[in-house]
Amino acid sequence: MALAFEKLLAPATGRPQTSDGETSESALTIAVVFTSVESTLSALRKAGSVATSLNASITLMVPQIVPYPLPLTSPPVLLDFNERRFRVIAGESPIETTVRIYLCRDRFEMLKSELKRRSIVVIGARRSWWPTAERRMAAKLRRAGHSIIFAEH
Repeated sequence: MALAFEKLLAPATGRPQTSDGETSESALTIAVVFTSVESTLSALRKAGSVATSLNASITLMVPQIVPYPLPLTSPPVLLDFNERRFRVIAGESPIETTVRIYLCRDRFEMLKSELKRRSIVVIGARRSWWPTAERRMAAKLRRAGHSIIFAEH
């Protein structure tokens, strides 16, 4: 798995500036997992309201699956295209949002290795009676010890 791109896409509005000795890593971060555009926008709205009350930042984690015939460093979708796409999506967030695009083979394994212990994770999905891939992923992350907030639309 390779971190392909990390960029601060939506600057904080109305948040206090950190001093030189203070790092943003010490602050609480809420992870939003990209599932689909509509679901992720719903998850960003939910994460924004939670992050505002907790004075936290948001990290949008984008697992980009690279199929096995291709080398891990050669994704089927160009990173420039994804950067523009996620710049628009992160622009919808009301607070500071960092986007991290990961080139990986398995979405869950990437999340398991990159999330800090006991992370707060927001996952968006469509409302459905049937178990969805998002619900299964949320259940796996919950079993791994993370706090899950589910944003249905």
